[in-house]
Amino acid sequence: MNQLKQIHANTLRNGIDFTKFLITKLIEIPDISYAHKVFDNIPNPTTFLYNKLIQAYSSHGPQHMCLSLYLQMRHKHLLPNPHSFTVLFAACSNRMHGQILHAHFVKWGFEFDVYAVTALIDMYAKMGLMHLSRKLFEGLKIRSIPTWNSLIAGYAKNGDMEEALRLFSEMPRKNVISWTTMISGYSQNGKYSDALAMYLEMENNGEQPNEVTIASVLPACANVGALEVGKRIEAIARSNGYFENIFVCNAIMEMYSRCGRIDAAMQIFDEIDRRRNLCSWNTAIMGLAAEGATPDDVTFVGSILACTHGRMVEKGRELFNSMEQTYSITPKLEHYGCMVDLLGRAGELREAYNLIQSMPMRPDSVVWGTMLGACSFYGNVELAEKAAESLFELEPWNPGNYVILSNIYARAKIWDGVAKLRKTMKGFQIQKAAGYSFIEEESQIHKFIVDDKSHPKSDQIYAILDDVHLQMKLHGHIIDVDEIDSFTEETFVTDSFTRIWKKNIFHRL
Repeated sequence: MNQLKQIHANTLRNGIDFTKFLITKLIEIPDISYAHKVFDNIPNPTTFLYNKLIQAYSSHGPQHMCLSLYLQMRHKHLLPNPHSFTVLFAACSNRMHGQILHAHFVKWGFEFDVYAVTALIDMYAKMGLMHLSRKLFEGLKIRSIPTWNSLIAGYAKNGDMEEALRLFSEMPRKNVISWTTMISGYSQNGKYSDALAMYLEMENNGEQPNEVTIASVLPACANVGALEVGKRIEAIARSNGYFENIFVCNAIMEMYSRCGRIDAAMQIFDEIDRRRNLCSWNTAIMGLAAEGATPDDVTFVGSILACTHGRMVEKGRELFNSMEQTYSITPKLEHYGCMVDLLGRAGELREAYNLIQSMPMRPDSVVWGTMLGACSFYGNVELAEKAAESLFELEPWNPGNYVILSNIYARAKIWDGVAKLRKTMKGFQIQKAAGYSFIEEESQIHKFIVDDKSHPKSDQIYAILDDVHLQMKLHGHIIDVDEIDSFTEETFVTDSFTRIWKKNIFHRL
């Protein structure tokens, strides 16, 4: 930086024109403010330098300066070029401004520049205007891979993964960004098994993942519990030097933590050492309730969750109360939800209900669902009815709430309540969705539902299941799963054993 200042001083003293070099180097540092001051002193700036400065603001912000510079350029009667619009479209987030720029773009006859049109498609997609993005895409005679990727990313961002997949399948050629866009789209839309399947297909096609691919697929591994695939991805990240990227490290940490390997997660936490950011600490806290950084609202979510699983009710109350009193952090909906979960699991149902009643915001279905689950575990009919009443209003289409309340009534032998709920479900044509589970075996993810016959080895699987069932019966270990209808700790234990013997079935095939 000192050297650049010396060059600038020499330029001013001797009247030598080094401004183009100077501005380019200042932007590379980046020192945008200094570069802009040098730029303002140029008597006749060029379109090239305007583009350089617009691109700098597009990348580093504030992005409203991009449009301001473009208007200044037009005021000076300088002609833009396709690159001018490429960077302007990338920076634009305002629909009206975007359409004005689009009109200027057409006016100057640049609509046949594939790079600029790709940026325009991407701009409209980010605004959620997919019909405009699609119209531009369909009008192109030549479509580059980035053009396809921009449209696919738009559909993925707007939640239309079906159309994204259709376009992805039609692509004549794909690159790592194409695959990553699909993986990221599935993951961000909660379709974790699809994200993982897409990644495995990418591997089979011989495509090398990049850092973004790794960071996108690891949350899917975490949510599906695909630990073995996650380990393999970690090895790929290490061998390619991706551990220099803190986002990759945090994603691997979260994957291990969510898969129950807290020891491995903490090894990563120790390894990244001074590079840890707040996300690293929050991830560690989610697993261990670790300490050491100034907490934010996410930190408290992790801390209260740790208290929930450690059955530390008093500590949880203390943390929740300290948010406003000590750290001036206003509790959000998720903090109240965590506290309801903490109190509900501990059997403090009345306190949990009173906390819901005192919330400054309207409780959502997650909060009331947590309350209903706790009432189911402890058999509290009175509070279960209050929780269920709110849930029926919030999500009348969800059969799970009716089933859980029906089971609570059944255990309390309130048969008229059971009959009333069944009649209501029948009247509203509410059907209980089939439960399913995922099993990972030899880098493949298998999905099963009740009485599933779709698997190619289903005959062999059921034959082994019959054998396992017989052996369990002989040893007196049969569990009537029909009596377990809600996601309680008992269900979790049963599901864990189910996963173990399902996995053993695959080893025997």
